[in-house]
Formats: sequence, C-alpha cells, structure tokens
Amino acid sequence: MYINFKEIFYILINKFKYVSGTASPQGTGNEELDKLIALAGYAYDPLQDIFYSIMNPWQRNFGYCRLYDEAAAPTGMIIDCEPIYFEYKGKKWLIELWKGQFDLVTGGEIGVYTREAELNIPGIFTGTFYNCASDEDCLWMSFDFKKNDQHLFSRRERHWWLTGFKLGEFSEPWELTMHASITLHDTQMRDAFIGGLLEAGYLENELTISKRTVSLVYDVPRTPQPITRTKVTDWLIQRKNEYLCKKFMELTGGFDNILDKLNILKEKDPAMYERAINIGKNRQIFDMHDKIRGYLE
Repeated sequence: MYINFKEIFYILINKFKYVSGTASPQGTGNEELDKLIALAGYAYDPLQDIFYSIMNPWQRNFGYCRLYDEAAAPTGMIIDCEPIYFEYKGKKWLIELWKGQFDLVTGGEIGVYTREAELNIPGIFTGTFYNCASDEDCLWMSFDFKKNDQHLFSRRERHWWLTGFKLGEFSEPWELTMHASITLHDTQMRDAFIGGLLEAGYLENELTISKRTVSLVYDVPRTPQPITRTKVTDWLIQRKNEYLCKKFMELTGGFDNILDKLNILKEKDPAMYERAINIGKNRQIFDMHDKIRGYLE
C-alpha cells in the first residue's frame, strides 16, 4: 500500500497549529518582500510553499456579494463558487467556498460574511450585500486541498477568510477537491448551516457532523455558477492562465526557494513579478465596490 508521508506530515503540522492556535510561518526570508506581500493581503508559508490571507488585509473593507463572483472570470480567474446561505440569531450569514485557477495561482478559499444591507441595481442585480465577518464572528475552519487526489496543501485557522494559493501551479477547477471542516459557534448555528447546505443541494449522508463541526467534500459545485462562466470563455481564459504558469516555471525552474524565484521574476519579467506578489482575487473585482454602495438599501 502506498503511503504519502509528505501529506501526513503536512496534515499533522497543521493540526498542531489548529489546536494550539499558532499559525505564524517564517515568511519569504526577506523583510521587505514580506511587507509587499502583506500589502497585497497575504503572507507566505515556506513549509508548504503557499501564500495565504492575513487577518486584516485590504480586502476585508470591501465585503462581498454575488457580483464579485460574476467579475472573477472576466478578470482572469476561473473558479468554482459554492455560496451557502443561512440565518442565525436574526442575522443573514454567507459561508462561501471557492476553488480553481486565480490567474497565476491554483487556490482555495472559505469566506465568512454577515449581512450589511440589501442591494438593488435595477435590471442588473438584486440580492444581499455582506460584510466580512467581524473578529467576534470568525470561525475555526480547515481544509485539505487536493489536485487529482494528490495533496497540495492544508490550512487551519480561526479566520473570516481561510485561503491557500500555490504560485505557478496550473489547474482546472474540476481537478481540485477541498475537504473542508467548519466549527460553528453553537449547535443552533451548526443546524442553520446544515440547513443551508441541504438547501444548496448537499445530502445528509455527504456531511460529517461532530459536535459543532461540519465537514464536507467540495468537489462538484451544487449551486449555479456565475453566468460569466461559459465553456468558450473558460477555455480561452484558462489557456492564458496555463501559458502564464508555464512561463513562470520556465523562468524559475532552476531555483528551489521563493525568494530566488521572485527575484528572478523581478529581473526577467517585471509584469509577471507584479502578478506573483498580488495573489488571489485581484483589485479589479473590488473596483465595483464604490459603485455598489450607492445602491445599498
């Protein structure tokens, strides 16, 4: 029987972080570069060679709504979206899962949001606009991320936006699987979240429940995907993303650490360097925020 010791090692290390509440890897080894990455909203984990969201990035000020998902594909990101809606203690909640290709990175995300106001843009969109969860509303979350059943990385932390991104890795969304666990505040919230999962199309036997924690496998989305996702545009955008990842590997293939890789990018391809240090959802998605606020009711 084949045993993936590397995967087991990563899982055990992250379980320790999850239990102890510590998650502070060493960064890139370059203080100035770490500051640049932090300005983009992220930090670097050298153990797993991934980038992840910090607790208070600039993105936390922009909330979330379905229009952001619709903007992903046109801005170069082909990602599966799985929004789970529910109500708890008189407040609307959204817990959303994402997986796919974020331009130059393969990644996964779990976001926690609570209602701010209703959004009504005549002829375009009617729905709820959400705030990013407050510190008080953050949840303990974890996910093990796989590509074609092979372990890529694991993430565990109390957060409002748990993410992981593998730079230069190219993937189709259907190749990716997220094994996610979310610990809710109490059993009432747990049951409300389960209700949202069932409403989204999950079956009871697909969920694992342990006290306040709900676990699921996110592979094929159960909810309708953004209308901007079509076979033709997905193919075209993914070919661009695949080209970028291949070019990244060609430029950095001779180096075995992130600092050297980013340095050679800065020297050989400054445009790709800018892409590399601005990981995940780009600012173009959030550019609509100021326009949206004028339609909040």
